[in-house]
Amino acid sequence: MRKLLLAGLLSMLPAMGHAQEADTAPAVKLPEADVTKVMTAAVNGFIRPGYDAFQQSAETMTGAMARLCAAPSPANLDAARAAFREVTTRWARIEIVRVGPVIEQNRFERILFYPDRKSTGLKQVQATLTKADEGAADPVALGTRSVAMQGLGALEYILAGNGSETLLGPPQSFRCRYGAAISANVGNVAREVSDIWDAPNGIAASWEKPGADNPAFRTGGEAITALLGILVHGTEAVRDQRIETFYKGADKVTFPKQALFWRSQNTWPSIKSNLEGLSTLLETSGMAALLPEKDRAIVTQTQKQLQSLIALSATITPDLEKAVEDKGEQKKLDAMLAGTKDVIAALNDGYGGAIGLSSGFSFADGD
Repeated sequence: MRKLLLAGLLSMLPAMGHAQEADTAPAVKLPEADVTKVMTAAVNGFIRPGYDAFQQSAETMTGAMARLCAAPSPANLDAARAAFREVTTRWARIEIVRVGPVIEQNRFERILFYPDRKSTGLKQVQATLTKADEGAADPVALGTRSVAMQGLGALEYILAGNGSETLLGPPQSFRCRYGAAISANVGNVAREVSDIWDAPNGIAASWEKPGADNPAFRTGGEAITALLGILVHGTEAVRDQRIETFYKGADKVTFPKQALFWRSQNTWPSIKSNLEGLSTLLETSGMAALLPEKDRAIVTQTQKQLQSLIALSATITPDLEKAVEDKGEQKKLDAMLAGTKDVIAALNDGYGGAIGLSSGFSFADGD
């Protein structure tokens, strides 16, 4: 799996509590006014709206779970599952921003604990259901428990895992109330992140205007390097943590039940939304404008590749056991792996090189 070398990038961000040494920062010189325009567009056109939309979808999910618990019915269960798909895709769109307040206080893991190679979350959720632990049915108390049992992975098991048919049983069952608490907890975390980004003179302001006294980015080069890093690492996460977790090639051992959201058949909607988030951030920020005219085709070609991957992801069967065995589906999976690799190279080497990152600088190491 690709090793993510985040230290250089994340050390630029105040949320991580690190300091960037002046002599280790990439020597990228860009017009400050142009950088401010790009960073402002990224924050106000993608990051803040993305977290706001995620928060709203979490509130919708909480309402859907409350209605299901109060009046179990096939219609209310379908509505809850539809709300779950919506909240997971809203999250997938913004989760590419793996920097800032979302990675403080375990917020990211509280929303989604994945990959979970030891099935820690599954074991904890199953144990909670078996014991009918009432502490897990309170969103505030749940927020202090293990991150593996309080996020979207746990909620998927409630709605689509073994025993989910019991949600159609008596009102206010423990399983349903636990699911409602998970929804409310995710909503609480989403609200925290959204509020931090929306606060005046907070992180949004520091991202928008690099400067010598700015605790986030002292130069425009640091800011754009960080923004580019979001795109590179976001694409790596799609390839390494979303696809290669269960499929690394037709000649390799496959693990379809290790895929994110396989029970609810939301694996590909989630991946599609990840890719849409990458494409939207690249477009909305206007990063192409920072390149010399002769190099702007890098962004155009990257967008074409992302759009191709988005379209392809919508055609892959949600039955992952079939996907990893069927020759036709394998070709699609192979194309997803190759395509994401190409996007990583275009962003890391193509765009990075065009804005002046040295040939020795890389966001990633390995294949």
